[in-house]
Amino acid sequence: MTTPSTSPRPLRIGMVGYGFMGAAHSHAWRTAHRFFELPLTPVLATLAGRTEATLVAAAERFGFAQTTTRWQDLVEDPEIDVIDICTPGDTHVEIAIAALAAGKHVLCEKPLANSVEQSEQMTTAAAQARAQGARTMCGFSYRRTPALAYARQLVAEGAVGEIRQVRAQYLQDWLSDVDAPMTWRLDRDKAGSGALGDIGAHIVDLTQWITGQQIASVSGTLQTVVPTRPAAGTAQGLGGTGEASGERREVTVDDLALFTARFDSGVLGSFEATRMAQGRKNAMRVEINGSAGSIAFDFERMNELEVYDATAPAGRQGFTRILTTEPEHPYAAHWWPTGHGLGYEHTFTHQIADLVTAIGEGTDPSPSFEEALQVQRVLAAVEASASDGSSWRSTDPETTQESTR
Repeated sequence: MTTPSTSPRPLRIGMVGYGFMGAAHSHAWRTAHRFFELPLTPVLATLAGRTEATLVAAAERFGFAQTTTRWQDLVEDPEIDVIDICTPGDTHVEIAIAALAAGKHVLCEKPLANSVEQSEQMTTAAAQARAQGARTMCGFSYRRTPALAYARQLVAEGAVGEIRQVRAQYLQDWLSDVDAPMTWRLDRDKAGSGALGDIGAHIVDLTQWITGQQIASVSGTLQTVVPTRPAAGTAQGLGGTGEASGERREVTVDDLALFTARFDSGVLGSFEATRMAQGRKNAMRVEINGSAGSIAFDFERMNELEVYDATAPAGRQGFTRILTTEPEHPYAAHWWPTGHGLGYEHTFTHQIADLVTAIGEGTDPSPSFEEALQVQRVLAAVEASASDGSSWRSTDPETTQESTR
């Protein structure tokens, strides 16, 4: 009989919120150490939420040992090592700052907060806590898609040559029905913005990360297509939608966002984020055009990357489909045999694996709160441009004021 080796010491997780993101994060915490060799073993300790009945059911389903209706209990518990924030944006700043003050590591869902000011407060708290060993990460999970991580690698290696143009879209249709019920994502006080912050934040982060460049200025427009929605009933946990009732409530965020961006190198980019694109379920698309070729990606085909080599002989030019399931591709070696694709949930598992590794090694994980703050500044500049009709708004904190975000 073989005796199992001693497991790494536990990393006890306290999670706030148990809706869509709570489910995805819980799955990742349970899974990461089973497929990645991690320096610490995540343990689902305590789940926090507002409604006890649904909270207990969620904890049993996700695998948490206990529950509380006070997120403060997680912060005050000396046994909790990591606070994972999966709640609406209006709650992020208070929870994160309290957790960091208590010396906890923090994983916070994107966008970082509902305003640049709040994001700056969180970033300052993170910098202070880092000196005491606390680590922070913002949950831009799409970075952990193998095809997108490989795209970044190819760009860095010069596969597209000098970058000339960036285009990005995030297209969904789940709000196309005018009678789709009101949710917290349509309430500015809770969500901060609509399609712009909910899904547009992802393509802002991805394009900056893939290109290694920051967006310096933007010109944008926002539109609310459906001004009222059927009122929702009792919320399901923190961030749930509940059941629709007869009353209609005002939608206070954008349904779609369009903006042009200029990166700090001078490269132009075009961005579109909408939840009104019939037939597009989760079409997050990124294309980078350069002097030597192009790279294109669509999350609805998440295991594929298209690469165009403009230096090839004319008779052999054309986009090449790369199935990013080879052991040489980022993250893929930890999973299935070549050709056996990954899914949406794997991006969260990769995120947790990277975070736990950073915590165990005492290094700074990415995306940091500082990186997430830069994304927030871009979102704020888009809103400011759309609000006052200005052609361009800078994202430089030294030359701009806080918008209405």
